[in-house]
Amino acid sequence: MVFPIQSAGSAPTSSAPTAPPLRVATAGEALFDLIEEPDGRLQPCAGGAVYNLTRALGLQGVGTLYLNPLSGDMLGRQLARGLHDAGVALASPTPVRAPSALALAALDAEGKASYSFYRDGVADRQVTAAALTAACAALPELQVVATGCLALVAQDAAVYLPWLAAQRAASRMVVVDANLRLSAVDDAEAYRANVMSALQHAHLIKVSDDDLEALAVPGANALERAHYLQQQTQAQWLALTLGPDGAWLLQRNGLAVNAREEAPITVVDTVGAGDCFLAGLITALLAGPERGEEALALRAGGITAPITEARLRTVLHHALASASHCVERAGCTPPRYEEVRERLALRRSTTAAGR
Repeated sequence: MVFPIQSAGSAPTSSAPTAPPLRVATAGEALFDLIEEPDGRLQPCAGGAVYNLTRALGLQGVGTLYLNPLSGDMLGRQLARGLHDAGVALASPTPVRAPSALALAALDAEGKASYSFYRDGVADRQVTAAALTAACAALPELQVVATGCLALVAQDAAVYLPWLAAQRAASRMVVVDANLRLSAVDDAEAYRANVMSALQHAHLIKVSDDDLEALAVPGANALERAHYLQQQTQAQWLALTLGPDGAWLLQRNGLAVNAREEAPITVVDTVGAGDCFLAGLITALLAGPERGEEALALRAGGITAPITEARLRTVLHHALASASHCVERAGCTPPRYEEVRERLALRRSTTAAGR
């Protein structure tokens, strides 16, 4: 099935480009980051973890549907244009009257961002569990649903938890990015509890070392905490990101692979790096015969079958290369699939030359 791509408020035309079959649906925040410049000025940048993930998936050639509504204001129109340009379809092409959300982002000396949010009554929160579930039910080729970050605040539990449960019951792979933003909530304990509830539905969990600390997961180090967290859920896979120290991909049967970039990287900032990492992870997991990989197997009840150690490494390297492209550019600037493959080919040739 092929769906026309529409920006918010636009009417379909006979000459409109078409997207590939929609295999991934994303739900969660779309907002504008106001990033503090060295001189104190604020640089606006379309963002939000789920929005970044959605664009990154589209740019990697994955047929993707964004489920939340967008505002009809100036910022909402720009958000819609960004999704359109990435080849993403909108489940709600008609804009809503609520305003777009904002986030203030301050960068530290290493380019790492901290945020404060303005999200009361905003457009992306004008959605219900029933609407999300109905939109997914209308997509016969849908394989994956993904959410995380601000969608996991306790106030929105009645929206996203029933939807996640329904998607797992429908044998779709559920992806949840913990991506905690404690600065966005007043009740940190309720937020943590709701994140843990969402993770119970996931086949694939993504966490950072900072997320594990924010969740107060026990363990002597990040890897121990990641193993512990995976065992508290039903997740087949858990991806642990460690910033400049690379990442781990853990499989439920005990297989675990680790990788990091070997070539030096000039970090401009880390905005959107984790989102691009997750997009690369999903892209590589979904890569089927058309991209030289076996198709991902789904068992009854949505339990995803284990994959080989070699495939785990391929998936992790693709994710790391996706993130590396992002951190070398200002703001969240996801790479296209071809750029990631070129980076991986260069890495392989450099490694071979070193040997």
